[in-house]
Amino acid sequence: MAPDAGHGGGGSMSGSMRVLLVDDHPLVRDGVRMRLGTMPGIEVVGDAGSVNEALALAEAVRPDIVVTDIRMPEASGLHLADAFRTRFPAIRLLVLSMHRDPEYIRRAVSLGVWGYVLKDEPGQQLVEALCRVHRGEAFFSPPVLQVLAEMPVPERSPRALTPREADVLALLARGRSNKDIARELGASVRTVETHRLHLRRKLHIEGQAALVKYAVDHPDLAHAPHGDLPVGQA
Repeated sequence: MAPDAGHGGGGSMSGSMRVLLVDDHPLVRDGVRMRLGTMPGIEVVGDAGSVNEALALAEAVRPDIVVTDIRMPEASGLHLADAFRTRFPAIRLLVLSMHRDPEYIRRAVSLGVWGYVLKDEPGQQLVEALCRVHRGEAFFSPPVLQVLAEMPVPERSPRALTPREADVLALLARGRSNKDIARELGASVRTVETHRLHLRRKLHIEGQAALVKYAVDHPDLAHAPHGDLPVGQA
């Protein structure tokens, strides 16, 4: 599908996020477009039914966020995520799928997607996910967080965390947003963002989604003295 009339790409409109929809079912794309069309600050700039079509559209309209399904003809949303990582690293991907398969979720996180929303969740959850991702935060549906929590943890040798970094990590594991964490810790949102950056560097983690998975995998970090990592854990 061609980009919407009046959108030539090249940067976000002030105060709004530009969204590209990718799903091989036209009814799904139409339904999501209608849902997002009622939300101020969200602009759907195009939709595509395949990975190749999405890549061409992304070049034309330069969205901020791509909402993509996993299973599609010819190539999957995982192929799309891999291609975007190289060709459009500034564009953030959010998976919208019916699939809860741990392998799909693991691969999506490893490819740097910013979130994973299940299609059987309420529509408002997709809106919340888009807002979170647009602010630079990861978002996962609660069942996806549970799948992440049950996945094996890769070996790491991170430096010890400060008490405040451990607090931030613990709140991330509970699905809190940067704004929520700032409110609970009595800090500014910018300070929370700085803590997240430090956590990623110390833990040798790439991507916000991978940081949330690590937080889910290590709930005991919040109770470790002075933020030290639990003995024997990565």
